[in-house]
Amino acid sequence: MDPVTLETTIKVHLKEIRERLDHAASIARAAQTCAHTGDIEKGVEIALDIEQLIYEVNTLLNAASLVNRISKT
Repeated sequence: MDPVTLETTIKVHLKEIRERLDHAASIARAAQTCAHTGDIEKGVEIALDIEQLIYEVNTLLNAASLVNRISKT
């Protein structure tokens, strides 16, 4: 992979990671608000929406790491 493509690929992966983490943080804030107002069950229900985002972040991080490692061989 040429250096420009490599850099672009990793930058896109990192941007996607940040966007998903930002979204997960907003969901976590909503869940925390529910919990603080006494609706624990709703807070947990909302927090479960973070699971898919975390999975995607982990996959993107693994991909960026792999691309970076491969480029050094």
